[in-house]
Amino acid sequence: MTENVASSWKLSVPPRTIMTPGPVEVDPRVLRAMSMPILGQFDSAFTAIMNEVMEMLREVFQTKNHWAYPIDGTSRAGTEALLAALIEPGEKMLVPVFGRFGDLFVEIGERYGAEIHTMSCPWGTVFDPEEIISEIEEVHPKIVALVHGETSTGRMQPLDAVGRACREMGVLLVVDAVATFCGVDIKPDEWCIDAVIGGAQKCLSIPSGIVPITYNERVEKEILKRKKVERGIATDADRKKAEGHLPIRSNYFDLGQLQDYWSERRLNHHTEATSMEYALHEGLHLVLEEGLQNRFARHKLNAEALKAGIEGMGLELFGDPSCVMPTVTCVSVPEHVDADEVRNVLLKQFGIEIAGSFGSLQGKIWRIGTMGYGCRQDHVLAVLAGLEASLIRCGATVNRGDGLQAAMDVYDQNSVK
Repeated sequence: MTENVASSWKLSVPPRTIMTPGPVEVDPRVLRAMSMPILGQFDSAFTAIMNEVMEMLREVFQTKNHWAYPIDGTSRAGTEALLAALIEPGEKMLVPVFGRFGDLFVEIGERYGAEIHTMSCPWGTVFDPEEIISEIEEVHPKIVALVHGETSTGRMQPLDAVGRACREMGVLLVVDAVATFCGVDIKPDEWCIDAVIGGAQKCLSIPSGIVPITYNERVEKEILKRKKVERGIATDADRKKAEGHLPIRSNYFDLGQLQDYWSERRLNHHTEATSMEYALHEGLHLVLEEGLQNRFARHKLNAEALKAGIEGMGLELFGDPSCVMPTVTCVSVPEHVDADEVRNVLLKQFGIEIAGSFGSLQGKIWRIGTMGYGCRQDHVLAVLAGLEASLIRCGATVNRGDGLQAAMDVYDQNSVK
């Protein structure tokens, strides 16, 4: 009886080609790194790895910020940690919403007591930066929270003018770059971005469960105003410094305490996710080996080939083409076609996964990710072939064979083998 039960629990994972906006396939080198022996979190060999991770994160974020380190948790852990550190009850926060993840900023900000001000534009578009700047002048917020690449719509918001305006007006700019980190050129220092949340399970191609962040001295100043070391490990000096301040409400997402762990003080906060740290180290190493500009160019090329293939097939791309993300391609579902039925055929028959969308776009678009390890010619051609066959199977009319030829033309023109 026990043997039969144990047998039924045997782990079985089917092979998949994941072409969603995340999670994506993990580079085999990362999987190997995750199998390395566990080290204690204060072992000098492990703290050396931590220091290397910080150095590589500064390179990959393209910043001179001292603070560039990961938080254990999914991408929203980074979002929550930054908002928890920066927002005190009643303080104003402006969120320009052009997709689902702008609403996530609102959701988290509300829970920490912010006075939320929002502005919106139709899904599939982004804001004219001057609209945002005008609203900042009207609202006078402490923080502007802005998504860079909105995976729910496949759009990318220009940031540089907004960043400069925020800096001139003394406003903190917090940017969700989860879906563009390691796939799109982002310049936090040049664009005057105060804090950036990166992503693990997207263009970096490591598992979800750790989130890179970086922030500058303006953010650090706010964090130190609310510094509190938890009572079990605080010194008398720590307790004295904390007097009269409203501490960061979250213990787990307390960036003041996390700074102590990631600094020479190495003050215990939580048990570090050792294997995830290995994954991040190897993932960043792979990015720097490839070279940032080469990596950005690869993402752009494969997105162009995919778009050419989609249009060659006779399908329509969704959204404003002037602000398209090079990491997520959105495809309008043809009339009288069941979006989920096509996705299910594609998964069952070809082992390829693409995504639907959320809210008002649910059932109306497919989202295809070209991210990280999966951002390759063979994957793009496979998803085009599988999607064409699945559409035909579901009764749709397509230009048979034309999509693949259009994508191959893009690769031939760019001499990619």
